[in-house]
Amino acid sequence: MTLPFPLKHMLALLGGALLAAAAQAAPASDAELLAMMKTRVDVDHAGTGMVIGIIDARGSHVLAYGSLSEGGAAVDADSVYEIGSITKVFTATILSDMVLRGEVGLTDPVARYLPAAAAPPAFGGRQITLLDLSSQVSGIPSIPSNLAPKDDDNPFADYTAPQLYEFVHGFTPARAAGERYEYSNAGVGLLGHALTLRAGVDYETLVRQRITGTLGMSSTAVALTPAMRRHLAIGYGMPGVVALNWDMPVLAGMGALRSSTADMLKFVGANMGLLKTPLYGAMQATHQPRHAIEGREGASVALGWHVLEQHGSHIVWHNGGTGGYRTYIGFDTGTQRGVVLMSNSHMGSDDIARRALNSAFPLIVPKPMAM
Repeated sequence: MTLPFPLKHMLALLGGALLAAAAQAAPASDAELLAMMKTRVDVDHAGTGMVIGIIDARGSHVLAYGSLSEGGAAVDADSVYEIGSITKVFTATILSDMVLRGEVGLTDPVARYLPAAAAPPAFGGRQITLLDLSSQVSGIPSIPSNLAPKDDDNPFADYTAPQLYEFVHGFTPARAAGERYEYSNAGVGLLGHALTLRAGVDYETLVRQRITGTLGMSSTAVALTPAMRRHLAIGYGMPGVVALNWDMPVLAGMGALRSSTADMLKFVGANMGLLKTPLYGAMQATHQPRHAIEGREGASVALGWHVLEQHGSHIVWHNGGTGGYRTYIGFDTGTQRGVVLMSNSHMGSDDIARRALNSAFPLIVPKPMAM
């Protein structure tokens, strides 16, 4: 039988949709996630506890396993962790909000908002822009070459603005900004610093004014409040070895925030549009892919966020790590399901978080992860 062309076309489209749906496996169940968490903590010795938050159109819920420290109280949605480089997404959100308000432009040279002594060098006349810094194509080295901490266990605590200016002004670029993805902690730290100079307030105040105050995130800050300290998970650099908390006074925009799963579910939900906030326009603008990441199939970078297209999923995500913590946030734009993972470990558990979105992603053998 010969089908009319429109009907054939419709069936072809339907077949393609079915194939796409089949390619994306269902997310791991709560029972499966709890089993993975138990194995990661008890067998792999990845910290003493782990918390996972899930959010979708039906609401949110939290899974928790283990304790705040060896022999400590049980972890829960209010347990506080250093979120490390997830802070970069907050910096990107602030940048996007300032752009929408007309306070800065994405393609403004960062030198416009810095002292003359801090202006980074241009390569071939191409200046480094705010967009370059947030989308990780600035070319600025990830760790400042003049970093010389008094305490290696808290490496950024005594790094000063004059040191940052000296480093940024004096580095030698290998190529023009905008040409290639090269993840840079210092680049986003510089971005955060420049935005604070433009706004006239410190980074913690900027985050509170632009994001956490609006979303009611009372357990997200740079400095630990008394309530946050009571719920703080102790970080472990290695099994049984307590790690110091990290301080980043000048480079706060790259990784200084602490938060809870309950708070981060609000942040992820707002990014997904599940929680209606005035920040949604600024947040949505940060999700758009800007550059492909060479050598990583289906991977690209947006403003602050990374994007992964694999196994039928389109996941917008970022992870974080400090001396004794590993964290992850992400959401699948297709299924409108988001995840938060917090652990007080030297090893990452991104694989578990991805399986909370799509069980086609494999579990991996855990290993220590750099920031």
